[in-house]
Amino acid sequence: MFKALLKTMRPRQWPKNIFIFAALVFDKQLFVLDSFLRTLGGFALFCLISSSVYIFNDLADIEADRQHPEKRNRPIPSGKLPVNAAWAAGFLLVLTSVGLGYLLSPAFAGVLSLYFLINLAYSKWLKHVPIVDVLIIASGFVLRVGAGVTLIHVERFSPWLYVVMTLLSLFLGFGKRRAELSLLAKGAGSHRKVLEGYTLPLLDQYIMIVSGTTIVAYSLYTFSAPNVPENHSMMLTIPFVVYTIFRYLYLVQVKQEGGAPEEVLLTDRPFQIAMGMWAITVLLIFYLFS
Repeated sequence: MFKALLKTMRPRQWPKNIFIFAALVFDKQLFVLDSFLRTLGGFALFCLISSSVYIFNDLADIEADRQHPEKRNRPIPSGKLPVNAAWAAGFLLVLTSVGLGYLLSPAFAGVLSLYFLINLAYSKWLKHVPIVDVLIIASGFVLRVGAGVTLIHVERFSPWLYVVMTLLSLFLGFGKRRAELSLLAKGAGSHRKVLEGYTLPLLDQYIMIVSGTTIVAYSLYTFSAPNVPENHSMMLTIPFVVYTIFRYLYLVQVKQEGGAPEEVLLTDRPFQIAMGMWAITVLLIFYLFS
């Protein structure tokens, strides 16, 4: 049962919570021990609260998942994890994460609570509303960035990163919906009701808009944000962002992948190399050459 519970908690999704480190890195506090430990603790607690959301989401989707070609093998719809045990584990994770989060920062506990409530509303109602469903997914990433801000005293963190994060998460969200719609084809609506409100051409238009504006917003950040080096060296990171966006589009539209963005991060080598080079370049610019 513990193994089934751990699988339901989706540890492979935990890398999404790395965005909580954005404030730490871009405010040049990565090597400040107290700030690093507080952010690391916040990352762990965000993993717990996000796992509770996955559990409650699976409980809400149990009947639909049993009809899905892949999701029917998940622990809850397959019966490997009893429903009562899943409910108990979900509530325990919420109480633990919010309680310990309050000890780190009351504002951080507030962000955790807001994230949980928004996603609870998503699991119950909002996931069936086209466009709103993707906006809710995007809000989760923005809240992760905001959570990092509540954990440390920031001085140079740029609001531009909220804009970039919003657009990037919308891009990933619409890409995920496109991959699902393409995979499930005509039976998409029976597996995920919200897919009835989308078409492939419509999603392609959404993706085109948010991918273009993401590149523009990030480019503007690299030379206009108040915390970046005055020599505009951050502009050197733009090609990596452009490549990762194009690579994800390639995986979604040509390889018919992208239904699980976290899988792309964990399995696609070119994507990993580009992201790694972006991260190394950012660290060098912020911490050595500025």
